[in-house]
Amino acid sequence: MVIFMKEKLYTIPLNDAINAHDECPLCFVERSLEQDMLDFALGSCASYMESDVREMTDREGFCRAHFKKMFDYGNTLGNAWILKTHYVKMRSEFQSITKNYQPGKTRLSDKFLKKNTGNNPLADWVHTKESSCYICSRMKEIYVCYIDTFFVMFEQDEEFRNKIKNCKGFCFPHFADLCEGADKKLSGKALSDYYEIIIPLMQQNLDRMQEDVDWMVEKFDYRYKDADWKNSRDAIQRGMQKLKGGYPADAPYKPTK
Repeated sequence: MVIFMKEKLYTIPLNDAINAHDECPLCFVERSLEQDMLDFALGSCASYMESDVREMTDREGFCRAHFKKMFDYGNTLGNAWILKTHYVKMRSEFQSITKNYQPGKTRLSDKFLKKNTGNNPLADWVHTKESSCYICSRMKEIYVCYIDTFFVMFEQDEEFRNKIKNCKGFCFPHFADLCEGADKKLSGKALSDYYEIIIPLMQQNLDRMQEDVDWMVEKFDYRYKDADWKNSRDAIQRGMQKLKGGYPADAPYKPTK
């Protein structure tokens, strides 16, 4: 029952994403997740004032991309509070890692393991912090649930499966996630049926994307200046999305209430 309820929790957003007729339904899901996380971190719920949330944001920090999106979000006080205690944590860790640092000395852990990686412990600490992000980690946790639910729906929901057949395909990064997910979640005929749908779907929509980009180039030829744009007006942003995911033309996300 718990598993069933968990699956039901993610079916509506997946159906909404498919119904949006986006270049990639999982980009749509990912953007919604990110906006929800920005609202949670900085929105009117004031989660940044909760000690348990701040403990996590202090520990995990944020990546460069999400710091930029948090700045664009516009909550000056919320960002200041998050930075205030995060700096306390960072300064404490920095003091600890530098306290006994001796340039050129092998770390005790490396001596114990009889190895010399040649890595600088100060740089290692910074790289660890750079790879840690509160928003990224929460998004990944939830995204995995969406992928799991995608395959449950693909097997059990004929209407959803037909929607997939008629959607615009997926961006390459999310296509890769679905291929990996299919190999883990499906087997036998279900796995074969999946690839019989997804590969032609991708090829068909890559061909469509190629046509749109080609026609945009032709529109800059004086011979076609008065011709119809067809579906090429937004071909650049859609073409970029199909290759790498995301929404290149999106304005910064700001709170709506």
